[in-house]
Amino acid sequence: MTRRKHWAWFLLFTGPLLIIFLTVVIVPFIVGSFYSFFQWDGISANPKVFTGFENYIKLLDDPRFMESAWATVKFTIFSVISVNVVGLTFALFVTSKLKISNTARTMFFMPYLIGGLILGYIWQFVFSDVFKLIGEMTGLDSIFFNWLLDQDFALYALVFVFTWQMAGYVMIIYITGLQGIPNDIIEASRIDGASTWQQLRKITFPLLMPAFTISLFLTLSQAFKIYDVNLSLTNGGPANATELFAMNIFNEIFGYGNYGYGQAKAIVFFIIVAVLALTQVYITKKREVEM
Repeated sequence: MTRRKHWAWFLLFTGPLLIIFLTVVIVPFIVGSFYSFFQWDGISANPKVFTGFENYIKLLDDPRFMESAWATVKFTIFSVISVNVVGLTFALFVTSKLKISNTARTMFFMPYLIGGLILGYIWQFVFSDVFKLIGEMTGLDSIFFNWLLDQDFALYALVFVFTWQMAGYVMIIYITGLQGIPNDIIEASRIDGASTWQQLRKITFPLLMPAFTISLFLTLSQAFKIYDVNLSLTNGGPANATELFAMNIFNEIFGYGNYGYGQAKAIVFFIIVAVLALTQVYITKKREVEM
């Protein structure tokens, strides 16, 4: 009787979540995988032509997809490094004994509360007008110019805005990790004569590995999936130099009407993100230490 009651409670709380997960994640994924084997424009009245793995083979000879993949990889590498370095720096700053730490914590987190679309339009104005004005006033026009019109600098502009948006969020994760480190360990290291850098390298960073695992996973997955900032800031330009994975898939399906081919891109995109994210979690989890 007790066992049956336990199962009833289990189904009551997990059943609705399982149904929602199956409906919005598993079923669409299976249906999308099925359509990736067809040539179809997404209109139900038009026929679906089975092509097998032709859509996947076609990806290898698609220069626009390859350029998009390379741009996404570069964007993700730069973003993961910059977001975590800035976020950790913010966390170390606001957990110090400065009087403005609470105010600074609020200010650093605020950009995350602004939606990606709005943030992109705000920074589009900054890069196109404010940067140009600063360059004209200071003569530093080799640095302060419209980054969004340059094929190389436009990607760095995306990295800059993504870092601006996400650094405050990962700062919260690092603050939680820093506050979980016992003060007596830090005090003992100071008594033993350890410098600030030695404390960080030998004590803080190893004990902060759980926070590194979570922060790296979030920034890695978010950087690969970014679409809203990409759309509002550069819209893939100039000359498709900043068309990242998500935008490339969206344009393929809804812009060019290649539903089956776009689904094949989405499946490949999912596999790449899943493999990289799980590999990162496996590597950083192995480096975590227990107190």
